[in-house]
Amino acid sequence: MSGLDPRTPVLVGVGSVLQREEDASRAREPFVLRARALERAAEDAGSRELLLRADSVRAPRGFWDYRDPCRLVADAVGAAEARTEVAQLGVLQTTLFGRACEDIAAGKHDIVLITGGEAKYRALRTEIAGETVTHTEQPEGTVPDEVLVPENEIYHPLEVECGLVLPVGPYAMIENALRTAEGVSLDHHRREVAELWAGFSRAAMHNPDAWNRDDIDADTIIDAGPRNRMLAFPYTKLHTSQWNVDQAAGLILCSVEAARRHGVPEDRWVFPQCVVDANHMVSLIERRDLHRSDGFELAGRRAGELCGGEISGADHLELYSCFPAAVRIQMREFGIGADRPVTLTGGMPFAGGPLNNFVLQALVRLARVLRAEPGTVGVATAVSGIITKQGVSVWSTRPPASGFAFEQVPDAVARQLARAEIVDPPGGADASVVTYTVLHDRGTPARLVLLCELGDGRRTLVAVDDPALAAECIGRDLLGTAVRIEGKGSVELR
Repeated sequence: MSGLDPRTPVLVGVGSVLQREEDASRAREPFVLRARALERAAEDAGSRELLLRADSVRAPRGFWDYRDPCRLVADAVGAAEARTEVAQLGVLQTTLFGRACEDIAAGKHDIVLITGGEAKYRALRTEIAGETVTHTEQPEGTVPDEVLVPENEIYHPLEVECGLVLPVGPYAMIENALRTAEGVSLDHHRREVAELWAGFSRAAMHNPDAWNRDDIDADTIIDAGPRNRMLAFPYTKLHTSQWNVDQAAGLILCSVEAARRHGVPEDRWVFPQCVVDANHMVSLIERRDLHRSDGFELAGRRAGELCGGEISGADHLELYSCFPAAVRIQMREFGIGADRPVTLTGGMPFAGGPLNNFVLQALVRLARVLRAEPGTVGVATAVSGIITKQGVSVWSTRPPASGFAFEQVPDAVARQLARAEIVDPPGGADASVVTYTVLHDRGTPARLVLLCELGDGRRTLVAVDDPALAAECIGRDLLGTAVRIEGKGSVELR
């Protein structure tokens, strides 16, 4: 690697923390876990000096309520001169990677620390104990040096009005739309999804950082029960991201020049090849094809062009896995066959899904696998919102042939993505069901939500608070069903 551009960005240290403390009073708060993850990353790189000399500390937003979480972490690890940056919810985690590598390549920074983490299990244990969770307070007026914010809102106002705010509902509607596109029966679909998720569970068994390393088979996943309640048809609890975890990750990115200066052995180096983000934001119900993701198709294609090979041909895959629909759409858009493993970690339901930090956790695992198999290529993807924004990152122990590239493809997505006009539910209108879900309250059917297409091609969203009707629609395929909309909250199934 003697001929490398000294400004080439490289990942030199990775670290992770898993805390499972039943006594909440002994559990550490989020910023402490993140600082420990970075300490482990420095140990992994073989140089604590990388922390002390860091120019920037960056993190994605989480459940915590710190004024400047990165300043707390910087102080804890001794990065006294580092600037801080926080990415709010709605900013892709791959964007953090892309910006950091771009800054290093441009000479703006030499060493960038990226860290994230949650202590939601600590908060849960505190609540069970009848206590109040506490975080370190910072002085009033403390703010990060930079805050990244998304350009638009994730949800359409009608989605909020109809109760589709928790992600499980919208993703369940995408899953049902996928079933329509595939032309399969309810039973076939449920089995296929359960088998996919059982494969994720088996991967988690081999991941030492996974929150749940039990072998959970498809038969356990497929049916709702006391320990696997239905949340939004067809999704049970085991289909969803597990965010009640205490996990943190730390990544140390630097220039090749800095890696050499601090004595990091070359066998620790993992090179970002490219990051491609699709940041064009369109709410779920405005998308004409709910079973598609133009952003992933275009970002994946461009990443393949930049790195000299299709995403489907990468040796190792970690597809963002908040819900099965997210994984299944990516597999379709990237052309990945059902026989390919698409996770190294076990994914967010089994490895653990700290709110806005999973891709950092995944990259720790991916880097270790790439080091163990030098010369192979790994892909880690990211999602923000309801597959609203999409990110693709490619990594290898080989340096990028043409240098690191960070690109965004929002204009291409805007040109390609077909949109539907959304209107409020009209009274006395005939329509057909495009997709649907049944939202549950503590395992009991509570609300039927229907995305309907009117005769003129416009669409509307209707939520019916009728537990009896909701229960009737469990196990019934409503896709394409004719309905009579009587206004907001009222629908007659034909």
